[in-house]
Amino acid sequence: MWRNLTYDGFLIIDGSFGEGGGQILRSSLSLAVITGRPVRIENIRANRQNPVLAAQHLTSVQAAAILCDAEVKGAELGSQMLQTLLLPLALSAGVSTVMLRGGSHVDMSPFYDYVHDVWLPTFARMGVRAELSLARSGWFPVGRGEVRLRIAGSGELGLLRLEHRGPLRAVTGRALAANLPGHICERMAYRARDLLEQTGMAVDIEAAVLEAACPGAGLYLTAHYENSLAGFSAQGKRGKPAERVAEAACSALLHHYRSGAALEQHLADQLILPLALCRGESVFSVERISPHLVTNAWVIERFGLARIDIAPAANGTGLVKILPSR
Repeated sequence: MWRNLTYDGFLIIDGSFGEGGGQILRSSLSLAVITGRPVRIENIRANRQNPVLAAQHLTSVQAAAILCDAEVKGAELGSQMLQTLLLPLALSAGVSTVMLRGGSHVDMSPFYDYVHDVWLPTFARMGVRAELSLARSGWFPVGRGEVRLRIAGSGELGLLRLEHRGPLRAVTGRALAANLPGHICERMAYRARDLLEQTGMAVDIEAAVLEAACPGAGLYLTAHYENSLAGFSAQGKRGKPAERVAEAACSALLHHYRSGAALEQHLADQLILPLALCRGESVFSVERISPHLVTNAWVIERFGLARIDIAPAANGTGLVKILPSR
């Protein structure tokens, strides 16, 4: 099932494998650009309610094609950009600037704050030199946010060993309300501080009111461990009290804290791709072996870049080892 099937020189990627979502497309595009290997993706997003390319997926395809002057067929609307572009640009020579427009704080996607406070700092430990700034926040359903990414290509990535996270140093965060009364973000911040301080954690949460194209609210938290970072967020919705939003984000943070693992599940599935391009073995512990993690490991192994060993533990956590082929 895992053999390298090809068709007319193309590596065939089954988009219905595992969780069958957009992550297969993003990872395949990024690796195709980096390796120069032509790829054919079939059954894209087959396991989704609307199994077609959405606007963000099409934009990722078009942007990846521009990077390597590729020919694209079958990429049509109905037929996450940052994840697709970062590594190819980080491994190239020179400085690149990318302007991203759309949703910066939307459900089912990492908040801008997560990318800025956790994702990029962790990638920086591998040698990725990138700066991210928010010009305007964008909330569901209108979006219209704007983010600027500056990448200085280094051409080489370093490995990571994060079996142990060390003690928790502090929790920081931002409670945000766009085009809404200030008491909403204040209530989110107050409830989150109360819940986390009860466990003895040192907590610093900022409450801020933003301007945006439409109303929106959410809470973002970062757990600062001695050896790693972990991020958690919750999105506000009409009719959902601010306190319930805070409780959702705190619950996710506390679940990770009690797991003892170095990484939360979302960062884990993002790290295995760059670590597959390193020289030498990397390893990390993760709070949960998610379908995204398993699917991303499958894509990487299809390209022949690395062997990904995922070992579940009795308490539901996992240990992941990445052994690059080169």
